Formats: sequence, structure tokens, C-alpha cells
Amino acid sequence: MKPWYITTAIDYANGDPHLGHALEKIGADVIARWHRLQGEPVRFLMGMDEHGQKVFQTAQAAGMSPQDWVDGISERFETTWRGLHCSYDDWMRTTEPRHAAGVQALLTRIRERCPDDLFVGEYEGLYCVGCEEFKQEGQLLNGRCGEHPSRELVPTKERNTFFRLSAYRDRVLALVEANSAFQVEPQIRRNEILSVLREGLQDISISRARLPWGIPFPDSDEQTVYVWFDALINYLSATGYPGDGWDAVWPADLHVVGKGITRFHCIIWPAMLIAADVPLPKQIWAHGYVQWGGAKVSKSEGESASLDESAARHGPDALRWFLMREVGFENDGDFTFERFDAVYESELANGLGNLASRVLAMVGKYRDGVVPAGGEGDLPGGVGAVALASYAAAMTATDLKGAARQITELVTEANGYITTAAPWALAKAGDDAQLDAVLANLTATLVRLAVMIYPFMPEKATALWVALGQADTPVTGWGQAKRPDVVGAQVVKPENLFPRLAP
Repeated sequence: MKPWYITTAIDYANGDPHLGHALEKIGADVIARWHRLQGEPVRFLMGMDEHGQKVFQTAQAAGMSPQDWVDGISERFETTWRGLHCSYDDWMRTTEPRHAAGVQALLTRIRERCPDDLFVGEYEGLYCVGCEEFKQEGQLLNGRCGEHPSRELVPTKERNTFFRLSAYRDRVLALVEANSAFQVEPQIRRNEILSVLREGLQDISISRARLPWGIPFPDSDEQTVYVWFDALINYLSATGYPGDGWDAVWPADLHVVGKGITRFHCIIWPAMLIAADVPLPKQIWAHGYVQWGGAKVSKSEGESASLDESAARHGPDALRWFLMREVGFENDGDFTFERFDAVYESELANGLGNLASRVLAMVGKYRDGVVPAGGEGDLPGGVGAVALASYAAAMTATDLKGAARQITELVTEANGYITTAAPWALAKAGDDAQLDAVLANLTATLVRLAVMIYPFMPEKATALWVALGQADTPVTGWGQAKRPDVVGAQVVKPENLFPRLAP
């Protein structure tokens, strides 16, 4: 069975990971975990983009060889993503031999199939080292790169190999307009790509005068493969291309990228694959940016909130929750510590954490920790089942903020149910049957919530799942979430899932 194949953009090895990187990686991880929750085999790829002029210059400035530099950066990124509970299956580094083999194989295949689409020419223009890209006039803002406004654009003239991108404009335009076999989402990004395509495309340089750091261009002693052309192919080379079995994984089901690199992924990448007669990825999702004080968080432009500090503030799961719940995975969103604290306290400490503590303490107090029979396995009116269905619809549509909202609303409903049902009063009155029903309904709701929060907060979900006396892990719990069967489960009050903030 073909795995559901999801990738993130590979991070450029010129600095430390930051909140902007984290938004993408966590969002992709939430999506990957959601598909695993549905019982699908998943292949999740992340990695590092380690070639190019910018990496070479950064290594030189640090007094290190490029290889030593990227080895250290790769370890730093891997440690960071594992610390944020990113569950990737493969870590691609573009300095690996398997990647170089894939890059040269794809270039050779394009040359064999479409020899006229690779040609030697001279290019003169403004080069942004931050983007590793020649900039056209329409991409400039006040004469600067919109992604790296603090960097000076470098006038550059080179004789390189070009890819005849203009020849693929109509085919890529038709694919993006149809938005079926090759989807670009969300719609705002699709509209941006359509605008670029309708204006027409220029042929692009895909080699550089031989740098001391890059993949040699096939059959050339003087050129290296342009770093972006090299980088895009990582999604394919990670499948083992061109060796046996690569097509058992490819095509990718979803590329997750930032909105600033959609031109590469939504125009150049499909054109490259069409030229090579390789199937296209099924969907590209382009998320927005994390902003600090209204400006994009990035390595190149400086950063005000460190990722380490942010993760340590309330723990990695809380940061995962905040980025998905508050920033979201479609538009730009602001990050402030004040807002992070407020969301943590209201939705996690006083919301979900308080609910779990209250319910499991009452099952312990009134029923010796054993969930009684009785009740409907849901809150009145089937609120939990409705929330779960809405959550599933949102997750399927990559509306991660909407899915998180269903979780918070169900928590609010459950806390309200406790107030209305007043289990303490039922116990005092000796109404055992009604008390049993209320406790069973609340425990079933916690089981649902443990599964629903699993993609967002896997560590806390697992702790709650164990406290609820459930078998295996939440990743196997989708059937239990749809029809919770909690009668007879031995529960314990968990350690404080989300400690309240000190006054």
C-alpha cells in the first residue's frame, strides 16, 4: 500500500531554527499525525538544504569548512524538531549521495526527453543571496527583495545552463486553474500563482559558475546545479529515485511550504517534473508567516522571540497548540508572549487541564477510580459526536485552526455540563444512577478529547490517555473517539497536565 507521503520545505543551513520554521514543521506534523490517526501508513519527510552561496559564505564567516558547518546545523535542527515532537520518518540532507544521484538523474532525464529545453545562455540581473534567486522587477519592493529587505541585491552576470520554463506555462496554468490533479491551496495562494502564470514566464538559469560547494552539473566541469533546482528534487530523491521502488512512494500527497516559496513549488517544480515525465505531487499547501511586532520572523531579518525560549515557557506541546490555535496555518499571525500566556492559561490550564483534573478526581472520589456504567457516552444533545465530526471535517480540509476550535468548544461544553449536573450534589443526595451517568459521560468526553488533541499535543494526549486507563496509545484511538467505551476502566488523576501560571 502506498504511504501517504507528506513533506516540508527543507530548511536552509545558514542559521538556527526559529518560530517561522516551527510553524511549518509543527503544522505538517499535526497533519501527518491526523492521517496516522485514520489508520493510514504515512511517510513524513523533513530535512536540510545545505548547498549554495549563502551557506558557503556563512561557513567561511564562521571559520569552518562548509561540511563541518552543515553537519552542526543539521544536528541542531534535528534536535529542535524532535524536541517539539515532530514525528518525521526520514531526514533528507542535500549533501547526501542519494540526493546527488537523484538530482543528476532528473537532469539527465530532462535532457534526454526534452533536449531543447536545456540550453546555454547568458544571464544578467540582480541576485538575492538570501533567496538564492535572480529577482525580476515585479518581485522587488522599493528596489529590494520583499523577503530580505535588509540585504543588498548583487548585480550578477553569468553564462549558465537554462531551463525553458516558458514552454511549460500553458500546461502549468491549466493544471493550477483546474486545481484537481495538482492542487495549490489555500485559494489566496492559488490566485497569486495564477496571476504570475497569466503574466507569462521567463526561462530560468539552473546552473551557476562552479562554486566550491554544490552538486556538479552533469557533463560539466565548470558549473554546479543551481541550489533551488537542487533543493526541489529532494522530495523525489528521498523516495530512492532513480532506483527501484521509488514509484511505490511517489507522488507526494502533500508538500507543505511557506508562502514565500510558492513560485518555486507551484510553477518551476511541476514544470521540471512534466519535462522529465514524472508524476506531479497531488497538493501544495502554502502557509503564512509568524510575525513578531507585525514583521516576519526570520533568520535573515532578525528575530525577537527565540524558539528555545518559546518552547521552554510552557513546554513544547503548549507551543504547538498556540501556533496552530492562534497563529493558524493559512494566514499570517502574531506571536507575543503575553498572548501565549493568556491562551495557555485560559484554554489549557483552566480549560482542558482543569476539566481532566476535576473529572478524574470525582471518579476517584465517588467510584474508587472505576468508570461506572450508565449514561450515553456523550454530553447532552450528542455534543461530543457533533464536535468530533466537525473536527474531522476541519482536519481533512487542513483547517487546523478550525479543528483546534472544536476542541476548545467541547472542553467548554464539558466544563459547563459539570456545573449544570453538579455531581457533588448528586452524591450528597444519594442519586447513584444519575451520578454514574454523569461520570461516565464526562469520562467518555475526555477519551474523545485525548484523541482529538493527539495531533496537536501528542505528549499531553498520551498522558491523558494513560490516566483514562485506555489501551495502546491515542494514535490507535479513532474508533474509541467515535464510540467511547469506558465502562470499567480504571482511571487515575494525572499529574497536573498544564500547571497554572504563578500569580
